[in-house]
Amino acid sequence: MKEIKKEDIKQEVFDLYDDYAHDRVSRRLFLDKLSTYAVGGLTVSSLLGFISPDYVKKIQITQDDSRLKSEFIDYESNKGGGTIKGLLSRPIDATTKLPGIVVVHENRGLNPHIEDVGRRAALAGFISLAPDALTPLGGYPGTDDEGRELQRKRDRNKMLEDFIAAFNYLKNHPECSGKVGVVGFCFGGWISNMMAVKVSDLSAAVPFYGGQPKEDIEKINAPLMLHFGELDKRVNEGWPAYEKALKANTKKYEAFIYKNANHGFHNDTTPRYDREAAELAWSRTIKFFEENLK
Repeated sequence: MKEIKKEDIKQEVFDLYDDYAHDRVSRRLFLDKLSTYAVGGLTVSSLLGFISPDYVKKIQITQDDSRLKSEFIDYESNKGGGTIKGLLSRPIDATTKLPGIVVVHENRGLNPHIEDVGRRAALAGFISLAPDALTPLGGYPGTDDEGRELQRKRDRNKMLEDFIAAFNYLKNHPECSGKVGVVGFCFGGWISNMMAVKVSDLSAAVPFYGGQPKEDIEKINAPLMLHFGELDKRVNEGWPAYEKALKANTKKYEAFIYKNANHGFHNDTTPRYDREAAELAWSRTIKFFEENLK
């Protein structure tokens, strides 16, 4: 069978996958609609395989990377889910206290990709904590479909408290300088925006294609860097009002919209990945954290 390339897939397929990944269509309806694009040698199974994440081949920094000390820890989230598991990573050769970054997963728990992102942040010179908001339900179950199903069972404001607790854990960690920022993706982008509202001593926030808060914008103290994909109409429709509120309250922010990029463009395990946009957004993110945390 001919190898599928991103260019072979219509934008409607990516939009359909986004609807499915964010619970706007059922799996049955998703597969039914996907079948309408199974033409010209493409099958439903080949399309599904192509647009699904590949965690085996795409991990950039492995858990046993010798440059890092990376381990799973537990911390307490008294207002959220109780005891929460997270991946704590930092450079093995660090000789001074490091600024911290909370890394927030998408709407499917702490999968291998977000663990990888946590390790990338550590290699850039930070101590990072990537929590798993599915811990009270047994943790990330091994597949994103099951992860999304589990995450739907948790209250998102309780999960917000879990990440606020992660901020406090990291800020008070003996290897942390006390300056802590947050970066999050999709659901994690919403969490990042909300932490900027809720956490007065947050040092920086970087939401990737995240939903926007609609009130209490005046409470934001942290500088923001926001990343959007041009084709992500669902998330982007809320940006103009949010930007207007940020301007009205004279908040410090930078926003970037990446041309021809989809929702999830930073996730290199799926074909929505846009290498040029992802690498540029990540380099901007690290520089932003260096400027605001170090």
